[in-house]
Amino acid sequence: MDIMEFFQLSEGRWKAIRTTHHLAFQRAETGQSEIVVQVLSADAPQVIETCQLHGIDAGLALGGAYVSWKGEMEWDQEDENHQGSTSFALVKDMGHPWEGSLLRDRGYAEAIPAIGHYSMSVEDVLTLTTEYGVMSSTEQFWFADPNIRLRTSTVSLSGGFTTTTFSSEIRVTETYHEDCPSHY
Repeated sequence: MDIMEFFQLSEGRWKAIRTTHHLAFQRAETGQSEIVVQVLSADAPQVIETCQLHGIDAGLALGGAYVSWKGEMEWDQEDENHQGSTSFALVKDMGHPWEGSLLRDRGYAEAIPAIGHYSMSVEDVLTLTTEYGVMSSTEQFWFADPNIRLRTSTVSLSGGFTTTTFSSEIRVTETYHEDCPSHY
């Protein structure tokens, strides 16, 4: 499957149950979230805007997605907020058809614009890797069946702190439009 097929399979509303292991504290915490994914065509305004934000020719974009999330973790304090959204654009590496760049208007590990690298394996596992100024993030996604998506992630700080997460994501519905901003 190619990258856009993977995102088309990911479209909809998902309930995620996750366990995060904080290696520095040698403890794990659980959490849950709701994730909404909407696939965007290559000519969608937010794909074009995201390409422009990163100085990339929007004509190279394959398409993208709008993703929003809202969740909670076991150790949360009152002022912690695990919600947000991001739009991203996918740009294929012309020399490697199963790889490319994932341009985000908001990163996963840091809430700043980010450029990551994606690759699709022959086993249909999507790997996203993003290097930030002081940390790096690697995520892998795959489908156990069309309504169950699994994810692992590792976030490493340059100071040596690392967290690893495993998530089971269960499709709740294929409806997504009411969650997307009206200008999208």
